[in-house]
Amino acid sequence: MAEASLLPSLPWLAAPLRRALETQTAHALLLHGPGGVGQFELALLLAQGWLCESTTVPLGDRPCGVCASCRLVLVRSHPDMLVLVPEALREALGWTTGDTEDGGEEKAAGKKKPSKEIRVEEIRAVIALALNTSARGRGKAFVIHPAERMNDVASNAFLKTLEEPAGDARFLLCSAAPDALAPTIRSRCQAIALGLPPAQVASDWLRAQGVVAPEVLLAGCGGQPQDALALARLGVDAAAWRALPRRVGDADAAALRGWPLPVVVDALQKLCHDAACVAAAAEPRYFPAASLPTDADPAALVRWANALRRFARDADHPWNADLSVESMVEQGREALQTPRSARRDGGVDSLHSRR
Repeated sequence: MAEASLLPSLPWLAAPLRRALETQTAHALLLHGPGGVGQFELALLLAQGWLCESTTVPLGDRPCGVCASCRLVLVRSHPDMLVLVPEALREALGWTTGDTEDGGEEKAAGKKKPSKEIRVEEIRAVIALALNTSARGRGKAFVIHPAERMNDVASNAFLKTLEEPAGDARFLLCSAAPDALAPTIRSRCQAIALGLPPAQVASDWLRAQGVVAPEVLLAGCGGQPQDALALARLGVDAAAWRALPRRVGDADAAALRGWPLPVVVDALQKLCHDAACVAAAAEPRYFPAASLPTDADPAALVRWANALRRFARDADHPWNADLSVESMVEQGREALQTPRSARRDGGVDSLHSRR
């Protein structure tokens, strides 16, 4: 895989990229699997590889990164390539183009929040370009990420194009939740599963990005290296992650200061999950076992988990973030510090206490 590609190389994508370029001929591919492993990057590389005009680089080694087509892709001005990403995700994905289309002027004027959906107007732009003749003669490539963000109207409008695609148009849909896609959309795509990279490969990549003790954050993000890197860039290091159970148990909300509210909710849900695992004599997944309480009351953890689910539904609402975090952490302190013997749920312990 050429170094001159759209985004910094993710080494675990080299093999699936080669396989897809050499074997996939379908007009629509659905790249699916866990988030944070490079679905978007793989889709971009595949699109760049399809449009690559090199006459010397074998198909499996594309994109070459130096031909005219590759250079147009790199500066995001290729006339035969279109990438659809919800407004709310563009900055995080590094896919901002500086224009004001699709509501950009309204966003700049502060009239509304960036959309989290892929809207029908954007899908219509895909349909219109798909019907045009290829400008450079290599076909046309469309990337839609995350595909499950198409709203119902957009999804229905897109279905006709998937059923009867233009002869030289190819589509790449990315999804971490393929079940959220309409079955009619899924059935018209060739599925490519992208799993978690090997832990050592992911750790080595994170270390090369400057992450110290990357295996801790990698475990904290369920093996998803891009999520671990995003956590590190928020200022969360391995020591802070290891200390989080203790600090939440002490009701120290300062441990989460500066974290975006959705990240706070996600971290606390993982802590609640792991504390429940330990309470059930199972192995934790996200935190070192030694950092977790050993005698937390399962009933208290269930109450905390339910409260966190309610917070998660509204994590993007403009609440007072500090008060929200303090509330979640105080509930966490109660859940983590309530021993089994203190249960008041009508179980065995409470029955004994009434005798």
